[in-house]
Amino acid sequence: MIKVIIGTNTSKQTKILDPNTTLRQALEDAEIEYDRGLLHLDGAPISAGDIDKTFTSLGVTEKCFLISVVKNQNA
Repeated sequence: MIKVIIGTNTSKQTKILDPNTTLRQALEDAEIEYDRGLLHLDGAPISAGDIDKTFTSLGVTEKCFLISVVKNQNA
C-alpha cells in the first residue's frame, strides 16, 4: 500500500491506495476534477498519456503527492 496526498492547490486529503491503482482511478475516487487543471505527481507535470498508468509504473513505492493545480479565470 502507498500513502497518497491527493487534491487540488486549495484542498488535500490523504488516501492509502493499492500501488496498482491508476492515477485516474485515484482522482475519481477522491472526487477530484482532474480535467480543470494541471496534474502533478510529486511536483512533476503528468502528461495526458500518464493518467491511466499505475503508481507502480510511475515509480511510486511508498508515498507521493498527486495534485491538480486548478486554473483560475481571472488570475
